[in-house]
Amino acid sequence: MPAGSARCLPALLLLLSSVPLWAAEISCRNEDGETVDWFALYKLPKHTKGQIPMLGLEYLYMGALAPQWQLGKYLINMTQSALGQTLQQLYETYESKRNTTAYAIYNDEIPESDSKGWKCGHTKGFLLLDKSQGFWVIHSVPLFPPIPEDGYGYPSTGESFGQTAICITFKYDQFTEIDQQMLSYNPGVYSCSIPDIFQADLPNLQKLCAKSRLPSVPVRRLSKLQSAHGETFLHFAKSHLFIDDIYVAWMAQELKTDLLAESWQRSGEKLYSNCSLDYHVYNINDSQGENEGADNFAWSIVQRKKHCTANRDNLCSCIPSCSPTCQKMGRNREMGAKRVCRRKEEEGTRQLKAKTLIKE
Repeated sequence: MPAGSARCLPALLLLLSSVPLWAAEISCRNEDGETVDWFALYKLPKHTKGQIPMLGLEYLYMGALAPQWQLGKYLINMTQSALGQTLQQLYETYESKRNTTAYAIYNDEIPESDSKGWKCGHTKGFLLLDKSQGFWVIHSVPLFPPIPEDGYGYPSTGESFGQTAICITFKYDQFTEIDQQMLSYNPGVYSCSIPDIFQADLPNLQKLCAKSRLPSVPVRRLSKLQSAHGETFLHFAKSHLFIDDIYVAWMAQELKTDLLAESWQRSGEKLYSNCSLDYHVYNINDSQGENEGADNFAWSIVQRKKHCTANRDNLCSCIPSCSPTCQKMGRNREMGAKRVCRRKEEEGTRQLKAKTLIKE
């Protein structure tokens, strides 16, 4: 090897080994920091009784590389958690001030704010993308995530109850469709950057970021999205003009299957199991894992007189142990909201796998 080439080699190795994280593809990431097509997690509720007390920070995880529920290696408030690993990419984008990457963080309960976003949709999430691809996280945690200036953290208010989240990696072309979905439920954006190079493809996100006047919104909108690796997801978005029960009147009938749903019953009216239409929605009274690292869940369905009785052989689970903020109550009839689900055909039986349907 010529002497000149030998002198260049160490510099080349140093350059390759010091590539920053943001130079890699924007993607959902698992607990090992690996890029994944999608993942779902269920943050377990806090309880002090039983042989193994729960802090309210443990979570169950499953994803494209982990098809069964498993207990997370870390607590959800740690940067090594799946949400922490994924969100770190957004925080690094904020610090670098790059104009080739767009992000938005939204929640109807904003961190470090006394006001609630009653005028915005009842929806929570964040997304990050460049002109190649990006990720979209939909979750149920109030006051989360922190603003980029504060770095990663998890609110103590999110410990008591169960919470859910789903992250999906998308190629860039899918974000033009996501932009249209955003318009329907008017998310409360509290931190964002949508550079001008995205204006033509993401006009609604740019308006939401700038808090500009929005165009007329559809009452509801269904979108069929495809993940970076080809998985199909259905996204249901409704505006405040849709005043019916989103599960009964729309989702169950559209999916042509019965659904299980857990309700937030600490306020507002209670909506019981409804069998008035072709496909039924059953309220979950309780959900329990078979063990602390459960792969399966046993459903207990509320049965009351004057309400329908569930045929357990034909039920499809709507979400994996829905969190309290997976609301199916009166308030959610009046506010914008969204649901995302993935259909799975297995052994000739139509079902919604517990791992594949998450809602906020």
